[in-house]
Amino acid sequence: MLKLLLIGTFLSVFSPQEIIKEQAEKSISAFFSNNYELIFERITLSKSLINEIEKEIKQKFVNNYIYQWKVYDGDNLLAYAYLDNVLGKTMPITFLTIIDLKNEVLHAEIIKYRESHGGEVSQRNWLNQFINKSVSNNFKLGDDISSISGATISARSITKGVKKTLLISKKLNSL
Repeated sequence: MLKLLLIGTFLSVFSPQEIIKEQAEKSISAFFSNNYELIFERITLSKSLINEIEKEIKQKFVNNYIYQWKVYDGDNLLAYAYLDNVLGKTMPITFLTIIDLKNEVLHAEIIKYRESHGGEVSQRNWLNQFINKSVSNNFKLGDDISSISGATISARSITKGVKKTLLISKKLNSL
C-alpha cells in the first residue's frame, strides 16, 4: 500500500506537462548560457486572437493557451520564449521558440516529438532556418523554408507553428 502511495505521489508531482516545461526551461537556460532570470506565465489566449491567427496561418490551435517565459538579465528584458504544440500527422509536436525584442526568432527547438516518422524536423540544421525570421517573412515550405522528404506534414506544421508564436508575441507584447 505504501509503495502505491509513493508511486502515485511521484507521478502527480512530475506530470508529463511539468517534465516538458522543465525541458523547455533547461533549453532556454542553455541557449543564454548564463544566470538569467526566467519568469513563467501560462497565458490563456482569447477566442478572437485564436481566430485571427488561425485565419492568417491556416492552422488550428492545439490548445487555447501558450507557455511564455520572459528572459531577464537583471532589470533588462532580453527575450520571450514560447512553448507550444502543433499537430503532426496524428500526434502533437511540442516546440520552443525564443524571440528577441525586435520580434525575430533567436532559436527554435523541438522539445517533444511523438510521431513515428518525420523526426528530421528536430535536426539543428533544419531548425536554424528560422533564426532571424519575423512575421514579415513568407514562411513558405519549399520557398524560404526547406522541405524535408518524408517529413512534409511535420515540417509544414512546425513552420506554421513558429510563425504562430511570432504573431502571438507581437500581439501580447506589442512588438
